[in-house]
This record gives sequence, structure tokens and C-alpha cells, in this order.
Amino acid sequence: MSAVAGLAPRAAAFAAGDARVFPRRASWRRAPLASSERGARRASSSSPRAAAGGSDKSHETDVVVIGAGIGGLCAGALCAKYGLRVTVLESHDIAGGAAHSWKRDGYTFESGPSLYSGMSQWPTTNPCGQVLHALDEPLPVINYNTWMCHLPEGSFLTEVGNDQFSEVLERFVPDVDGVNAAEEWARLKELMKPLASASSALPPSAVRTDPAAAITLARFVPGLLRAAPALPQIMAPYSKFLDANEFKHPFIRNWMEVLCFLLSGAPASGTLAAEIGYMFDDWYRPNSTLEFPVGGSEAIVDGLVRGLEKNGGRLELRSHVEDILVEGGRAVGVTLRGGARIDARKAVVSNATVWDTLKILPDGAMPEEWVKEVEETEMCASFMHLHLGIDATGLPDDLEIHHIYVEDWDRGVTAEQNMVLVSIASVLDPSLAPEGKHVIHAYTPGNEPLDLWQGLDRTSEEYKALKKERAEVLWRAVEKAIPDVRSRVEIEMVGTPLTQQRFQRRHKGTYGGTGWITPDADSVPITTASTPLDGLLVVGDSNFPGPGVPSVAAHGWSAAHELVPFWKQCEMLDKVCP
Repeated sequence: MSAVAGLAPRAAAFAAGDARVFPRRASWRRAPLASSERGARRASSSSPRAAAGGSDKSHETDVVVIGAGIGGLCAGALCAKYGLRVTVLESHDIAGGAAHSWKRDGYTFESGPSLYSGMSQWPTTNPCGQVLHALDEPLPVINYNTWMCHLPEGSFLTEVGNDQFSEVLERFVPDVDGVNAAEEWARLKELMKPLASASSALPPSAVRTDPAAAITLARFVPGLLRAAPALPQIMAPYSKFLDANEFKHPFIRNWMEVLCFLLSGAPASGTLAAEIGYMFDDWYRPNSTLEFPVGGSEAIVDGLVRGLEKNGGRLELRSHVEDILVEGGRAVGVTLRGGARIDARKAVVSNATVWDTLKILPDGAMPEEWVKEVEETEMCASFMHLHLGIDATGLPDDLEIHHIYVEDWDRGVTAEQNMVLVSIASVLDPSLAPEGKHVIHAYTPGNEPLDLWQGLDRTSEEYKALKKERAEVLWRAVEKAIPDVRSRVEIEMVGTPLTQQRFQRRHKGTYGGTGWITPDADSVPITTASTPLDGLLVVGDSNFPGPGVPSVAAHGWSAAHELVPFWKQCEMLDKVCP
């Protein structure tokens, strides 16, 4: 869910300059770009490892992908699987984007998503799990079903896949105005069943935007007909479902706000009910489990890269795209920093944010309507990150991997500095830390204001003081799990929106796009990679439906199926949607 970059090598060092090493111990809200910023180019990196990409990199291919995040890798690997020649260009010297990891002193630091399901089981409705299956890249995982909650009501362990949560509600959450939280949760689960079924009735891998969609979608018509009564509900904000069914207990409403924000970066009023339906189908079936990839998020990235390369694709690291080339009203390739040109016979796929994509397009290449749409797309807030390597001597063996921390329900889960997620990945996978140590990642999940940081000099005392101040809530969250954590620290790294902006090449350090779903909206966008410019496709978390691994993987499917004939897609559906 988060987006940090690594420390050693520098080009992937999201928290470079933000680290301490200790002696070892045993309707859309407008977010406009300035007109002068469109077409502006990023300054050259001072890193000696951020290679300029000279003329030796010039070549011709079928598809050029800008950015090796999950969305870009899914698009590139699928196109390669379909037989296209593909080159994926990554500005940094490590692939993975918001999901990459890095190593230091025996620790593996996770930069991004740490809560997975549906990645290894088969069959699966998770679009990223389906991509890995399409590429014949099985993902070894560790299954578990618990996470720890530190909420205003108290600290308690909860589980997926059974009714244990009802027991927690009975014990920790009192009745309010005669409404029992456990009874309302049971009613919610029952009413969610048709939404859960409807949400998985049409996989993204079946969708395309030409008339051949009638063929690729045909096999799913019976399921869609069965789901028809629930379709209007899943295509509306989840808050409407909660209101229509008169869920009144404050804790149930707050808990669903937490889940909405974790899934979409938006409250229930801005989260499509289909996303919650998908989550319920995945988490609250009997005996459901969560999955932690062996080796962490890096294992997913490695699987996608292997799928790309074994099908003839190329991944070019330290290859910063300066411009998208447009000739005759069509995107025909890119130029790299240093002058290399890569021509694309079929398409350019941008996994950069839409705001950053706009900067590298020639003026006038896009219709003003599309430019205005990009400029007015609401940006998610950013993150504060705390990465720790600690001495684990004396810590309990049953320490939980995941912890959710909320300070005040009255402020709302989207309020800045109010909710923190903590992941202690080495609890499940000891290989991620040296023996007797733990690696910790705590982060505010998309609620750190962007404008608070803009214009600050990262070397200034003002920046350092603000960073320390804004990281304090992360320490409080970690201390809920490990009260004496500050005395155990051996490595500490703090990331801010500016570090994400600098190393992830993300406009203002944003987490992605949001604002497409509102209570007053009378229509819902579709998940598509297409743009008004022939030959240019866009994928990633700044496009509808926004952040999340399933979302960006769905964009990968969309991009691939804009470029291949329907019969190849039908053959693939035989494999991934039997």
C-alpha cells in the first residue's frame, strides 16, 4: 500500500539522507497543475548510478512501457506473453515501483503493500494473482489469518475467515442506543453475500473496449445475470449500501470506513461498493486466509520480471524517459535522458502518474478535455514512513505481523496523523532480518497532506524538524506492539512525501488518484488503459479505480487487451478464468 524506495543503491534509496544507523546490540476536487508545469522536464539526477541512457539503448520494439511498477510490469509481461516485443523502462536501478524492497545490513525493507490475499491460491479473482498464473509464475506464500487492532475501544486480535470478529465485538464494543455491534456485524455479513458474488462476476481479464468484447464477455453472461439484482449496489458508493440498510452502530460504521480507506484511499462515500464486495469475498469466506509472499513484496516483482523476460521482454533499469514522441497524431516511442530513442510500433504504455505523463507529452498532443480531466483529478494524500531494524531479544514468539492503530474515531479515518499501519514482516519470514532481529515498517496510509511539504529544502533544519514531528505518530503506533522499541533500534529511516516525490517520480509525492466515486455521481468510470491519443495507454494508481495491487494489475490486463486480438484473449481466459 505504501510507496518508499530503497537505500542502497542510491537511485532506489527512497530514504537516502533520512537514515540513522545505531551501534549494534545483542465529483472531483480540483488539484490543478500550473500551466507552466505541463511539458516541464525533471531536473537531471545527481546520482552517478542514474545512468543517462546513451545512444546504445536506442532500438525498435512493439511496446514501450514507462515505469516498472506493478501496473507497468503486469502490462509488459502480459504483452510479452501474447508474443509482442516489449521493453520496460525504469528510471531507478530496481524494479517494483511502490512495491519494491531494498536490503541493508541483512535487513530487507518493504516499501509497499504488505497485506495480500488471492495471490497464490487457484482459482483466484485477484487480477494480480491471475497475471502470475498467466505467466506460469507460482508465488510461494505463508498463510495466516490474524492481525492486531489498537483502537479507541482497546487492543485486540482479530481474524479473517471465521466468526471470531463477532466474539471480539461482544467483548470490547458496548451497545449504543440499543444496537448491538455483533448482531449488526452478522447482519452486514449476510447482506454482503450477493455483493461479494456480484463483485467477482466479471474479471478484468475479460474486458476489452472494441466490439469483440461481446465475445470475450459471453462466457460470463450467466454469472452476470445471476448477479444482476446486486449490480446497481456494487456500482455505487459503499456509504449508500450502509445507509440504505440502516447500519447505525458507530463502531461498525467506523470499521467499514477503515476497510474502505485501506482498500481505496478514500472513505466509504468515495469507495465503490464492488471493492468492498471483492474484499468480503476474499476475506470472510469460511477458512479464508491472508498471504505473505516468501521474500516479501519483492517476490511478486521478481515473478513479473521473470514472466516478462522469459517471454522475450526487456527490462531496462536506470533509463529515465524524458519525452513521449508523437508523430502524425500517434505516440510512436520515447526518448531517454542522454538522447537514446526507442521506437514503439504498436504502443507506448505509461505507468507514470497521469500528472507526470502529461509533463512528458508534447504540448497539444492531447485534447484539452483530457488535459483538463487530468488537471482536475483529485490526488490522494501521501505517506509518512518509518523503517526500523531492531534487536528482537526477549520479544514474544507470538508477536503479530500486522497492527492497525487508530487514535480517535471522531476525527475520521481519513484525518491526517490519525491512522497508522504497522508491518513486522520478519515475524512470518525470518529471512527478512538477521537472526535475533526484526524489520518494521510503519506508515500513515495515504493521509499525509501534500502541500505541507511542498517547497521545503530537504537539507534544511525546518525539513528535519517537520520530519521528526510528523513521524512521532508512527512511533506511538509501533510502541503499541513493542513498548520499548526505541531502545531496540539499530537502523532507522524516515520517508516523507518529498522523498516519494523525488525517488518515485510521483507528482507532489501523491499516493495516486481518487474522487471518481461520489454519493451524487450518476455514473461510474470504467477501468481502461485507453487514451484519446492513438498509441498511448496509461496504467497505474492515478487512473480509476485508484491505488491498490488488484487495481493496477487490472490496468495491466486492460493495456494488453487493447493490443492483442480477441481470440488470443479468449485463449488466455481459458487459462485464468476456467
